[in-house]
Amino acid sequence: MKTPVSRAFLTGAALCAAAGEALAHASERGHVLLLPTDYYLFGGMLSVALSFLVLVFLPVHGFERLSARRVALFPMPLDGRALLSTLSFLALAGLVFAGFHGSRDPLSNPLPLVIWTLLWVGVTIVQGVLGNLWDWINPWYGPWRMLVRVGVPKDGFWRLPTWLGMWPAFVTLFGFAWFELVYLAPSDPERLAIAVSLYWGFTFAGMVLFGHERWSGRVEFLSLFFTMLSRLSFFALEAGDRGRRLVIGLPGYKLGEAAALPLSGIAFLLLALSSVSFDGLTHTFFWLDLIGINPLEFPGRSAVVGANSLGLALMFVLLFSAFMGAVWLGCRFVGEADVLKTGGLLAWSIIPIALAYHFSHYLVGFTINSQYALAALSDPLMQGWNLFGTAGMHVQAGATLGARSAWLIWNAQAVAIIGGHVLAVVLSHLIAYRHFGSARVATISQIPLAALMVGYTVFGLWLLSAPTVG
Repeated sequence: MKTPVSRAFLTGAALCAAAGEALAHASERGHVLLLPTDYYLFGGMLSVALSFLVLVFLPVHGFERLSARRVALFPMPLDGRALLSTLSFLALAGLVFAGFHGSRDPLSNPLPLVIWTLLWVGVTIVQGVLGNLWDWINPWYGPWRMLVRVGVPKDGFWRLPTWLGMWPAFVTLFGFAWFELVYLAPSDPERLAIAVSLYWGFTFAGMVLFGHERWSGRVEFLSLFFTMLSRLSFFALEAGDRGRRLVIGLPGYKLGEAAALPLSGIAFLLLALSSVSFDGLTHTFFWLDLIGINPLEFPGRSAVVGANSLGLALMFVLLFSAFMGAVWLGCRFVGEADVLKTGGLLAWSIIPIALAYHFSHYLVGFTINSQYALAALSDPLMQGWNLFGTAGMHVQAGATLGARSAWLIWNAQAVAIIGGHVLAVVLSHLIAYRHFGSARVATISQIPLAALMVGYTVFGLWLLSAPTVG
């Protein structure tokens, strides 16, 4: 068993020897902290034990009542979504301008840092913990409301065919994942500015033609993904006798009102999880050896476009097949015929695992890149400005180095993944109980899915402990 010191030494040697284009966007994986082997082994065993305890001893009747409770905090009389969204659009336009005319360095230009760090990592975590912030800051709602006020139909001019389901959002999410994980230069400011501009225009046109709500719920992947994540959060806005009010409840309390996802929705949610996992896998020595690449002589990102494209698709197919297979087997155990509806309900329980792995996978990169983002936002065009007083800040790369920092990061990663897994098992058990109406039947039906969750948790811990390249 390698010690953390020897593991860090070997990884550092690999990083120094690896040549060619950077494997990932911005400075991700620039500082690698491998989860120690004992954390990985202990986490796997703990997941198995806790899953068994949840399935057998969870007082489902009492927990069902507790999980449905919510406490009203205070009223929210004003709806500032249109204003905040418009400001968000203007900020995005400024970032795109910086992408075209600012620094070519992804660590000095604010566009890659905001998109890949503050949005894809930061907002994702906020959505899953605090609530639906994206509903207020997305860059389309405000401009769309302006057009509605001058006569554009609120529901658009055409209707999206019902049979499309959420498959358009699945396609746009896959395109985003491919651009992030496979494309040659996802953090090149100019190329990213082009991609962001095209996607904003495509989405805005769709919202005008088909309506904001329909397009956001079935085509625009960020809105759909963030809305799904927000069902796990503590806070929500609810309609009351005197307008809307802010309420708080236990994680996942909003899932009790969630309808079964269609097959396209199940696929969308599992693609979001599998793409982040594949991001971690592509950096491992295991993956590079599997596709015939020497990790110590990496030839450049262009050499693995085909293999990584195929791997991204295969990772989704494997996870989707495993999930639907576990649901089918659980239904067979209890004589349930409607596998698709059962799977559509149980798919909501995947959200804690997706959120936990998102946090663990990007934690180190976020710690460093968020500092670069603060500096870049103060001087977006490298003109010597200091708009927010952070342009001259010294990036503390050492925040992730040293025994104390490593210990904190390792524990945060392990606790997040194991905790996300346990919460997923609990939510899955409650969803099954609501669906079947019997604690005993729910327990039996959950055995295959709980086993899958344990396996995926062990896989996530292994990814954090496996040797990687930069």
